[in-house]
Amino acid sequence: MNKLIILLLFFLVSMTWGTTWIAMKVATETIPPLFATGIRFLIASPLLIILAFYTQTPLLFPPGKRWFQFIIAIFYFSLPFTLMLYGGIYVSSSIASIIFSNMPVIVLIISCLYLKQKLFIAQKIGLIISLVTLLIVLFIELESKCFIQWKAILALLLALFSHAMIYAECQKQRCNVSVITFNALPSLMSGILLSIISWFLESPNINDFSKKSMLAVLYLGDFSGIFGILSYFYLQKKVSAFYASTVFLVFPIIAGFLENYIYKDTILSCEVWFFFPLLVGILLTLIPVDIFTIKNKI
Repeated sequence: MNKLIILLLFFLVSMTWGTTWIAMKVATETIPPLFATGIRFLIASPLLIILAFYTQTPLLFPPGKRWFQFIIAIFYFSLPFTLMLYGGIYVSSSIASIIFSNMPVIVLIISCLYLKQKLFIAQKIGLIISLVTLLIVLFIELESKCFIQWKAILALLLALFSHAMIYAECQKQRCNVSVITFNALPSLMSGILLSIISWFLESPNINDFSKKSMLAVLYLGDFSGIFGILSYFYLQKKVSAFYASTVFLVFPIIAGFLENYIYKDTILSCEVWFFFPLLVGILLTLIPVDIFTIKNKI
């Protein structure tokens, strides 16, 4: 029964993260990125707040760390998710998901530089393989399509870096709060902030929104934004961080398959070949530190 639950959680996380990129592209077909992001969080936050009251989970961070909730609202929700939607307009979902599959790689780099975490030889090899392969894939993408994509790729890389910095800062701050506490109020603050900014900068017109785009935003807010996060949290409780993080190797494949099915926009064959060493590099960076420490003791 436990194995079945683990498989179900792994499937849910892989599907939600894999379909997120397609939903983002559909949402921004008729809805401006800032407004789509703000509404996404305004849809998700009330359900998270209700869930917090139901489970008696505190909404506020512990005293002394509550300022960090505002930092999370800006640099984990508002800025990166807006950049992700903007990038998703000009970059294929498969490439966007490949960029974000490198989250463990960027987190490891920041942990090394910012938190002075020691890297072992296999992790260093994984970092080199991942970064070199990612750069090659992005270069091929820029050469094969309109060069304006560099702005979208930069937006996605900045979003990736912003998320990774928050993860590292959480580790430094020893911010061990519930996943509900982490998401509820920051997403509400982000939703209000982005909606206000969008009202003045984008002047959104509801009459221009298609039903498909509105359903995509609803999907991003309720299903992807809540069930995806909670499923990954409970998956981490059921298995080690190494096995849970292998989701990063699966969801880009799902995103690429769906994009090919919906938009008939296939990834280049040369990029497919580079995807395999990229997965190997990411897998090496995910190897648990305990394995190296045990070997050293032996």
